[in-house]
Amino acid sequence: MITKPKGCYDITGVDSHLYRQIEDTVHSYANVYNYKYIRTPLFENAELFKRGVGESSDIVQKETYDFTDRSGRVMTLRPEGTAGVVRNFIEDKLYGGAINPVKQYYLGTMYRYERPGNGRNREFTQFGVEALGSDDPLIDAEVISMSVNILKELGLDVTVRINNLGSVQCRENYKQALLQYLKPHMSSLCEDCQKRAEINPLRILDCKVDGQTEFLKGAPNILNYQSEESNERFHKVLEYLDYLDVNYEIDHNLVRGLDYYDYMVYELVLDDSLALGGGGRYNHLVNELDGPTTPCVGFACGVERIINLLKERYTENNQVDVYVMAINEEEKMKANIILQDLRLSGIVAETNYQERGLKAQFKDADRHGAKQLIILNSEDLAKGLVNIKDNLTKEEHKVPEDEIIDYIIGVI
Repeated sequence: MITKPKGCYDITGVDSHLYRQIEDTVHSYANVYNYKYIRTPLFENAELFKRGVGESSDIVQKETYDFTDRSGRVMTLRPEGTAGVVRNFIEDKLYGGAINPVKQYYLGTMYRYERPGNGRNREFTQFGVEALGSDDPLIDAEVISMSVNILKELGLDVTVRINNLGSVQCRENYKQALLQYLKPHMSSLCEDCQKRAEINPLRILDCKVDGQTEFLKGAPNILNYQSEESNERFHKVLEYLDYLDVNYEIDHNLVRGLDYYDYMVYELVLDDSLALGGGGRYNHLVNELDGPTTPCVGFACGVERIINLLKERYTENNQVDVYVMAINEEEKMKANIILQDLRLSGIVAETNYQERGLKAQFKDADRHGAKQLIILNSEDLAKGLVNIKDNLTKEEHKVPEDEIIDYIIGVI
């Protein structure tokens, strides 16, 4: 038997229902916030992610799915959404348009080679937004509040953990202070962090191995190394969030796992522990990928973790609105027409497709949880009537054929 690859999954049953619920919610909120849908390729030139995500990130060092195509080009299955959106922004010269900022959103599968776990797969789905072309703290607050509101609509009351990485110069000053502090402890760091110290020391702060050690808890606070300009814009973001009633807490060790962030970064956390997503500002990524200097901000959330949480409180509803019963060919022909009229009116309708008798069809209707039964017979049809039975109260009514839809809408 051929089975699916490790770390991949089929979306069926309850998961498919919840996936559609998340998808519909994301599309709805993106519309009212005026973000336009974008879909980028599933694979891109590997260089895009090395330069975009950052060679010091765990994603690029350990987790990308790379392959060489038949022309010898090295390609990578997309591990995240931002780099592809930025590549499109540059390639299609969207920075020269009349509308600024360019506000886009995506929802699609990503791929990372990592150990599968609870809510973590090698093939996974993310939704996210990118606002490219504005340095206004107001849009930082918009992006954060939008992500919070989407999760709140799904029934998840998250807290925002937020930090300020500052400008390039602020980060450089802090890196030097951090390295100086860590110098006596270098041999105590894990192997990954010893490498990070040479490439991007900030990544040591959110290491899953060293992050809770006492010496790292005493590391310098990045907020003490911010310029006046950086502090002002960070506090302006917080002020906007206060007006929007967004719950947040400042976490000076939060850096996120991607190298392109500067200034504001944040995570969406449930119950003080589970991160469902996050994002931040990245004012230099467009330029790093050969475009003009363009301030940007965005976020992304993982769908699988959200589905796992929603499943804990999900009650499956298999009910159909109407089950249409027919025996002979004349009745089946009429059932065919009635089913189409019901479905085109937004009414969930089902029927028998296995040549079953009436008794078996009643059982099948119960299995589908049918609320109403339309029981066709030749005698009623000759008079232009159909028999409709309430499957709960067992009350029956003869209804003219041209009034079926109105009657059903009135009782379901």
